[in-house]
Amino acid sequence: MPKNSKNKVPYHEQIANKLIQQLKQGTAPWMLPWKPGEPRMPHNPVSGTKYKGSNAIWLAMQGRQDPRWMTFKQASSLDAKVMKGQHGTIVQYWKLFDKIDKTDSNGKKILGTDGKPLKQTVKLERPKVFSAVVFNAAQIEGLPELEIKTEPDWQRHERAEKILNNVGVAIHHDQHDNAYYSPSTDSIHLPAKSQFETADRYLATIYHEAAHSTGASHRLNRDMTGRFGDESYAKEELRAEIASLMIGDELQIGHSFGQHAAYVDAWIKVLKDDPKEILRASRDAEKIQNYVMGFERESTNEKATTFIEKRNDSLLRTMKEQHLEFG
Repeated sequence: MPKNSKNKVPYHEQIANKLIQQLKQGTAPWMLPWKPGEPRMPHNPVSGTKYKGSNAIWLAMQGRQDPRWMTFKQASSLDAKVMKGQHGTIVQYWKLFDKIDKTDSNGKKILGTDGKPLKQTVKLERPKVFSAVVFNAAQIEGLPELEIKTEPDWQRHERAEKILNNVGVAIHHDQHDNAYYSPSTDSIHLPAKSQFETADRYLATIYHEAAHSTGASHRLNRDMTGRFGDESYAKEELRAEIASLMIGDELQIGHSFGQHAAYVDAWIKVLKDDPKEILRASRDAEKIQNYVMGFERESTNEKATTFIEKRNDSLLRTMKEQHLEFG
């Protein structure tokens, strides 16, 4: 494995330290505009997989325009070569389960019809951590040019709206210049569609609030009790921001930081107090992404009512006065 001078610093501290710096500079991945129709989250073109959780955020933080990342060996398998003098970036994987041979009551291995031991999956008592060093495509000679496959606007929007139609959260267009999710009423509130510059911006805004909605007790059950200024509130916003970035990239609707600049100082404090929070936030963001994208496989008919549009001024005024809101 190529040497890396940063490997003496714990992985989570590397991410937290760099993220704090980028938050101060306004260059964190979700603080930059992501153009619709151009997926930019890191992926491995050899394995065909996207990097997940903190690895995805860490690689996105490297500021590379090309989203392709791979190991030295993988580059060689493509008849490409890492340029001389280039330094790789460490990514980390956690192994929570392992496969072991099945045995009978006497401890003898159970063989399959092919004569080989049958395997069973077991949860490890202590997770194992593995590291790898990857290089960006810009650091590699001999790779083909990046090919970006874009979908027509109508197709991207149709896909995004289909998923929203299955989420099961009421939506109200009752705001002038604000958007938020109310946990107490399990509802999303935002301005009229006509107030958004583009359909992509509108969809990206809803998906941020939909990310918050997954925190409800009957969904992913996160702490939704915080108020603006609280540490728990900042943590929830960090999760929704990372999740909406990931979802926006997958759906090719882009991402806009918008009104969430107010949380930057709180995020910096949270990361300084506990650098491991970025690992937890990234992990939860991945869960949010998987949960929301899971609705793509569901038929609209399987959900009774979704994103219902209605308005009751007196009720909404009461909600705004008495209930928590996540922007």
